Amino acid sequence: MTRLSMIMATLMVAAAPIATPLSAKPVGSADYAVGPQYDTTHVYVPEGQFDAFVTSFVATFGGTTSKQGEFQVTPTPSLTKSQLALTPAGTVSVFGFKTPIPYPFGDERTGYLVSDMDAAVASAVAHGAVRRITTFPDPIGRDAVVQWPGGVNMQLYWHTAKPNYPALASVPENRVYLTADAADRFIKGWTGFAHGKILSDDHAAKGEEIGQTGKTIRRVAIQSGYGKMTLFVSDGQLPWPYGRDMTGYAVADIDATLAKASAAGVETLVTPKAVAGRLSAILRFPGGYIAEIHSPAAQ
Repeated sequence: MTRLSMIMATLMVAAAPIATPLSAKPVGSADYAVGPQYDTTHVYVPEGQFDAFVTSFVATFGGTTSKQGEFQVTPTPSLTKSQLALTPAGTVSVFGFKTPIPYPFGDERTGYLVSDMDAAVASAVAHGAVRRITTFPDPIGRDAVVQWPGGVNMQLYWHTAKPNYPALASVPENRVYLTADAADRFIKGWTGFAHGKILSDDHAAKGEEIGQTGKTIRRVAIQSGYGKMTLFVSDGQLPWPYGRDMTGYAVADIDATLAKASAAGVETLVTPKAVAGRLSAILRFPGGYIAEIHSPAAQ
């Protein structure tokens, strides 16, 4: 559907109640985040490459998978293969649709578990987001898709039965690319909604970090109960594959991780380079998913 994040893990839970109007609960200042171990990157791959992607992702980062299944996870008729890949470096919700993908699904980059669905959606709207689809029930809870300034799409979801996942070994970062037109509005809205803390805001970061050698960019690091986020503010004139990487994964040894990835059929699009105190590389997995990986640079 859109988050499906944990849909296979708890499929036996009873179906959720029908959504109540957005105005049913007041907007408050509460933090509705549950924890980054419940947040997933949504990965849409061709059905024929579904298994190859899941296998390569787990081979690269370790971990386990949920049971694969086929579900209707959208409020309108559709059918998709779906599975979670749960790794110590972060979780992905994988979708391989057997039917055309209904609007607006496929555009959302992440799924975030919230403690109160109606209140969280109302808070997001109050902080500048718009609903791309109103709240709807799924087999194990309720969902909505919202868009923040700059076109950053996210899914919010809630489970009828609260899941219980262990903490991650390392929390991945949501990598957001924007121009200055939307950056400040996005930062204000997201930090207000997520109770996010700005860890750093460098207006003179080196553009080579996003492939823009010789240019200066702005890099903002934000942390919240939804995990980490890095915002790159530039002129948007990005060379391939920058801007296509939605998530960055922290690994202990980048060379060892690249070796595992290569053996699993993963392509290295950008070889490791030292940027902003880290060694960073960009990978493309079977099915087309592009991700950044990084480890601390040698001192």
